[in-house]
Amino acid sequence: MEQQERRVALVVVAHPDDAEFGCAGTVALWAREGWDVYYVVCTDAASGGPDEARDVGPAARHQITQTRKAEQRAAAAVLGLRDVFFLDYPDGILQPTIELRRELVRIMRRLQPTRVVCQSPMRSWEPHYSIGRYHPDHLAAGEATIAALYPAAQNPWDFPELLAEGLMPHKIRELFVMGAPNHNYAVDISETFDIKIEALRAHQSQLAHWFDELVPRLRSWAGEIGKPYGFEAAELFHRTENQ
Repeated sequence: MEQQERRVALVVVAHPDDAEFGCAGTVALWAREGWDVYYVVCTDAASGGPDEARDVGPAARHQITQTRKAEQRAAAAVLGLRDVFFLDYPDGILQPTIELRRELVRIMRRLQPTRVVCQSPMRSWEPHYSIGRYHPDHLAAGEATIAALYPAAQNPWDFPELLAEGLMPHKIRELFVMGAPNHNYAVDISETFDIKIEALRAHQSQLAHWFDELVPRLRSWAGEIGKPYGFEAAELFHRTENQ
């Protein structure tokens, strides 16, 4: 029961703006309810420049990284998050390595969240192409997060070097997976949908050129998701409990 009362949630994604698209309405709601919500962004976001760019050297990539980190921090402030952690793995080539798993376990044991949100480690085979459900970085971030959550975060025999850092095993009670092939849980974001949009607005480097087109699409999408549940707007997850 003590863990249930901690009201700490951790969201792990590959890139800045991934969480805003997938779960910002939900985390804004949790923050309103008194949860301490943290983001972990696995990559350095250095591949997020314009498609027509011809200068993709170190200086340009460094600038993109700094811009996107600032945008993510601004979005987090809109949502009422406690903090954002950037792991700075190279963008575009993220892998679910043991090193990434260890870093996520370290954060999970330090923050001791009750809830973790992550991207799906599986593609969703649908008739239309979905960047969110096909991007290899997203799949890798999801796979690494789930492997970190169970069993590594709660198993003292996994990464024993973390015990030497004073990081004791921690059992996470709930997992929410965004973009999963099968969903079983809807969150009513009717009251926080506009906050989700304002958080997305912070990501100007990625969205400014089509933001006015994007908003009605997202509103329609959230409405269609919520309709079967009687919600004005909703976000969907595959939710599991760790008994």
